[in-house]
Amino acid sequence: MSTTFPPGALVKARGREWVVLPDSGDEVLLVRPIGGLDDEVVGICRAIEPVDSASFSLPDPTKPGDFNSCRLLRDAARLSTRSAAGPFRSFGKIAVDPRPYQLVPLLMAMRLDPVRLLIADDVGIGKTVESCLIAKELLERGEVTRLAVLCPPHLAEQWQKEMAEKFHIDAELVLSSTVQRLERGLQPGESIYQRYRHIIVSTDFIKSHRRRDDFIRECPELVIVDEAHTCTLTGRVGQARQARHELIKAVSESDDRNLILVTATPHSGNEDAFRSLLSLIDPKFRELPHDLESDSRSSVRAELAKHLVQRLRGNVIEMDKKLETDTSFPEREDAEESYKLSEPYKKLFRKVLDFASELVSDESGSKKNHRVRWWSALALLRAMASSPAAAAATLRNRAATADAEDEADVEELGRRAVLDQEELEITEVFDMTPGGAPADAEETATSERLKRLAREAEKLSGKDDAKLQKAIKLIKKIVKDGYNPIIFCRFIDTADYIAAQLRDALGKVEVASVTGTLPPKEREDRIEKLGEHEQRVLVCTDCLSEGVNLQTLFDAVVHYDLSWNPTRHEQREGRVDRFGQSKDKVRVLTYFGVDNQIDGVVLDVLLRKHKKIKSDLGISVAVPGSSEEVIKALFEGMELRGGSEPTQQLFLPGLDPIKSELHAKWEDARETEKRSRSRFAQHAIKTEEVKAELDAIREAIGAGPTVQRFVHDVLHLAGVPLSQKPKECVQVAVSNETPRALRHAIGRDNDFLGRFDLPVDEGVLYLSRTHPIVEGLASYTLETALDDVQAEGERVIARRCGVTRTDGVTEKTSLLVVRLRYHLKVKRRSTTSTETQDAPLLAEEVLTLAFTGSPSEPQWLSEEESKSLLDMKPTGNLPENLVKQQLDRFIGTVDSLRDRLDDVVTSRSEALKDAHTRIRKSAKMTGSVEVTPTGEVDILGCFILLPEEN
Repeated sequence: MSTTFPPGALVKARGREWVVLPDSGDEVLLVRPIGGLDDEVVGICRAIEPVDSASFSLPDPTKPGDFNSCRLLRDAARLSTRSAAGPFRSFGKIAVDPRPYQLVPLLMAMRLDPVRLLIADDVGIGKTVESCLIAKELLERGEVTRLAVLCPPHLAEQWQKEMAEKFHIDAELVLSSTVQRLERGLQPGESIYQRYRHIIVSTDFIKSHRRRDDFIRECPELVIVDEAHTCTLTGRVGQARQARHELIKAVSESDDRNLILVTATPHSGNEDAFRSLLSLIDPKFRELPHDLESDSRSSVRAELAKHLVQRLRGNVIEMDKKLETDTSFPEREDAEESYKLSEPYKKLFRKVLDFASELVSDESGSKKNHRVRWWSALALLRAMASSPAAAAATLRNRAATADAEDEADVEELGRRAVLDQEELEITEVFDMTPGGAPADAEETATSERLKRLAREAEKLSGKDDAKLQKAIKLIKKIVKDGYNPIIFCRFIDTADYIAAQLRDALGKVEVASVTGTLPPKEREDRIEKLGEHEQRVLVCTDCLSEGVNLQTLFDAVVHYDLSWNPTRHEQREGRVDRFGQSKDKVRVLTYFGVDNQIDGVVLDVLLRKHKKIKSDLGISVAVPGSSEEVIKALFEGMELRGGSEPTQQLFLPGLDPIKSELHAKWEDARETEKRSRSRFAQHAIKTEEVKAELDAIREAIGAGPTVQRFVHDVLHLAGVPLSQKPKECVQVAVSNETPRALRHAIGRDNDFLGRFDLPVDEGVLYLSRTHPIVEGLASYTLETALDDVQAEGERVIARRCGVTRTDGVTEKTSLLVVRLRYHLKVKRRSTTSTETQDAPLLAEEVLTLAFTGSPSEPQWLSEEESKSLLDMKPTGNLPENLVKQQLDRFIGTVDSLRDRLDDVVTSRSEALKDAHTRIRKSAKMTGSVEVTPTGEVDILGCFILLPEEN
């Protein structure tokens, strides 16, 4: 009968030693080299290849190194460890060093069964990272095996890239453009959701009844919903929102499904919408009382706090101060610039205004006809304020409202085409230039009049467009100051027109436009190509204002067209003003017309008030009701008159009362929101808890400063030139003179520029713990130290033993670098039954143990004292014969320490179990963990510190 090898066991096959991994069977073993990485995992068929038990050899005393070898060996082993034994299993397998505040949602999630969480942090804080941390941890613990992210289609590839690069989760895209390819490889009766374990799905693709039922039937155990605010159900909603809500509601109805909702705008000024969102977490939250601030509601607040995390940037900075860490957010420089219309433009504006006045004052026909003419007039005025290109297109195009079947359709089509809705619809972005010709424009006289006006608008392009000409000067100044700006426009025609004009005006600066006419993949490709240029300008519509991360390529925003929705301005600015922005300062420029009352009304009534509230309180408060309703109310009462100046032609008789009433309500909403921030503040997780877990994580895996020190030391000892560069970057000079084996480990044959912390500039590598370069160096260092035979071209960086003198000790001190392995059994619920099942896991830990005295009567130092020895500085060399004598004696008697090592591993296994239990403070834990030491403790290194001779 063949020997059974449990996870963590050491075996010998193919002439080398391996570690047995989980998911191995009696016939096929999944194994990893003892100093290798996850991508070196192989399967060994025992019927073909012999596999024997193995034990870890002790260091060879004839191959000593200096004391630096001790720390390098320890760091290489820690950095090579992927199955970390710390409180979180996933942190050894991610390519990002989470900020302390990003651990809060993870700690909250680990205390819920199932995980039901609403992450509603402010724009730019890192909600994607926070939700992916939870997903990765649940996957690594074996508590879930499948994952689905539901998101707008234009964000799907960004999610895919983020998950793959930072969390090593490979997910398939399930979109209307990919589904046929995915379905071609399926077996009869098999669905996409059965075949692929991790998927990123377009919410709108699967919201129809047919696709929704397929998804729900095979829905993964964990679902993340991005832009979750678009799934609320309250008040007047369209069919798309209704279908999205029904989809997520069906997902949430499974009692054991883990659900994470992600949004930066959970309220949108609507308490009912907020409750609708919370009801997807738990139906009982739909009936939340409105007086949550009262003392009698403390239990309700406490229950809600378990499921909701909602923080502003100020909250993050405050936590950083308490933990003495630094999350770098850029400083924002806000400015306003205005323009005046040129004389030719004023003349055309008067003509268009006259035509609009006639439309509005025409009372003939039905109420529907009158509303069509009203929306047409507003479309003309907005397009005229945008650009000659948008004006010409609007004058030529038939109004979409003209073909509406009833008055309700007229209002809906008008809102979409002319106003800026509170939320961008997922299915489409309304940046098409609206039509301004009503149904009766088919009459010859009216049609000819519109065509003449359109031709006049086209002639104003370029030098007679004062808005453009001043904008060019402003943008040149921004670029000259070293910034790469994004220019936001309202309409496609305006964006394309501005881009073309800027290409001519900016010379060598690369300019590209991105609008809703491009599919999401082409938008991403165009932006990526633009990023290859040192100086770049992106001109776009609001198709890029929400959800898209652009902070690595751009650092300034110009609002060329004012949005009629203040939240949209904040979303635009959030594309660059967010964590990960490499510039210390970002610029925001709001651009408006002083003789254009449309801009004046929006700026005065909405935008400045919104910005002042955000500046005063750090809180973004939505317009009471909605910005759409305010705009409609303002312009419903407008009067259009003739006159010599455009500013005398557009009158809003009811402006002051509307403004006063709105601002009064807004102040009330500000106070309500201020109270709500404390009402919904996250008090379930304390700062001290975050610090304790952060310290434990970094100690377990060796992150941050450990990585930087290790890479510097290894490259220096390997003879690879490296030099410090600005912004804490390091230039590494890899050349043909670099040993081939080391070049292979690094995976590069040329120079590279790296940085050990985020953010990084374009072209700079973020050298995280799991970056291939760091992994390669750690694996190379460890394997060359462990191998008995040195291969050709290899340079041994670290040795497994050594003796040194130092004034840091007063008596002989012996150090052991050891690796402990544990077998973890997680009892967890099945998603298909109430029974539990075992999920075998492997955990590894690298420790430094030290003692004084002889191995027969050791006096063990504390953990902190042992770690501090690694920072000792050697002060003298010893004769070769003395080194060998000391090592022979130490290594020859090290087996006498096995009992002590067994005690250590037993103690550490209990601590590991406690760590898993600690972060699950809820009495309703998901399963339980059994931790069993496996095999002997690996003695990686033996080192001796001798005091200075008197």
